[in-house]
Amino acid sequence: MLCTDCCQSMVIMFEFCENEVMPITATLSLEVPALEGISRADDLELIEVMRKWAQARRAVDAGLAILAGVVAARSSLELGYDGLAQRAGARTADALVSQLTGTSGQEARAITSVGTMMSDPAAWLGEVATRVAAGDLSIGAAAAIQSGLGAPSPTVAADDLADAAHELLASANFLPPEKVARQARELRDELDEAGVVDRESELREKRFLRLTRQADGMTRIVGLLDPESAALVTDAVDAVTSPRRGGPRFVDATAAARAEDIALDDRTTGQLALDALVEMVRIAVAADDGRVFGTRKPAVRVHVTATDLARGTGVAHLEGQTSAVSVATVERLACGDGFLAIEFSDGGANSGAALRLGRSRRTFSDAQRAVLAAIWGGCAVGGCDRPPSWCEAHHIDEWLEDLGPTDVSNGILLCRHDHLLVHNNGWKIRRRGNDYFLEPPRGDPLHAAAIPLIPKNPVYHRGRANADARSRGPIRRPNAPPPAGDRAEGTA
Repeated sequence: MLCTDCCQSMVIMFEFCENEVMPITATLSLEVPALEGISRADDLELIEVMRKWAQARRAVDAGLAILAGVVAARSSLELGYDGLAQRAGARTADALVSQLTGTSGQEARAITSVGTMMSDPAAWLGEVATRVAAGDLSIGAAAAIQSGLGAPSPTVAADDLADAAHELLASANFLPPEKVARQARELRDELDEAGVVDRESELREKRFLRLTRQADGMTRIVGLLDPESAALVTDAVDAVTSPRRGGPRFVDATAAARAEDIALDDRTTGQLALDALVEMVRIAVAADDGRVFGTRKPAVRVHVTATDLARGTGVAHLEGQTSAVSVATVERLACGDGFLAIEFSDGGANSGAALRLGRSRRTFSDAQRAVLAAIWGGCAVGGCDRPPSWCEAHHIDEWLEDLGPTDVSNGILLCRHDHLLVHNNGWKIRRRGNDYFLEPPRGDPLHAAAIPLIPKNPVYHRGRANADARSRGPIRRPNAPPPAGDRAEGTA
């Protein structure tokens, strides 16, 4: 058994003496548990040791960020070839930081960006800079908050951004940077509805596709997809590769056989994806109108509240994508493809008898899955980023054990991994009033408390906020799925 409190510690010491060469005086001492015998540690001890090392890394990264900020200041565009980066043989400050730290270009950009921010933090980022300097916040999370919230505008005050940053800091160290970035963008969208159109346009302007022939005869594809394009292409490719990427299991015999064929295919998942894309292009070139994708046309599904759709402004989200789109985009898609209205009343989701199958059918219908996607926005487990198309509908009160009905009110979306975790490892989903929790097996040493399950679809929260505003006054971000009271429209 390894004792992390009394084991020998490694001390990392940074000493800077004040002199003519380096007019900085600072001493940083970091104590971390020694790793001798760590392979014999139990699970809890291993996790605790890793947390302490992660704390030490954040402290070191904070120092690197400060240094990178100075490098950036001495490498500004105004200095041209006299700048530090150029004189050191690097094109930019980011490139020099990457060389000196051995980090990737993306990591170096984050370090430099945060370091520049820390040198003279804007008012709304003051708390973020303080947390980074104290070693309490990772560089990745700080960069995500900084870029996701953006700067004040005529419609968003600095105080509002400061409040949003404070809210994000509450969970920033428990989430990977990409999820912090998504939450930051959602908060910005809530604060700045008028700016959604401009931000959507900015992302669309960044789209590109480049085919580059290589010396060995291969051709490299490089590109960026804006959210609307990504929704269409991703759905089409996922339909082919889903069985290999942890997508839902299939009950239908034909679909199950096809999934098994894909799983046993000798091609890699990447090769399957490319071959599918090439085949789509081949068919599109040769096919008549209406026959491009055979019986299944790739779908772009959009979630928007009826309130926003009626007034023509607000925020909408493409299913499976993290960036908001404008209501104008929703209207264009709805005009071409129509829409499905899903109404959430005080009694729960209800858009017809198809959503309440009771005990007559074990599997959830397509209509029910559309409603669950509109509520949960993907796998309900907090740390999972699987979109609705990769998820399976799970009975909260289980079909066999609890005789639970196949109703939307008894459904929740889980990816295959988390669905099997629930069924095979003894986890349970419980409702406490309007709150949902994933409860670990009794006696699990790694999980002392239940894990809250919160819907990830920002449009669902927006609809609930609209309903709350009408009944009790505005509530900006509900923390749990309350009973419904607004409509969410889903275009397909």
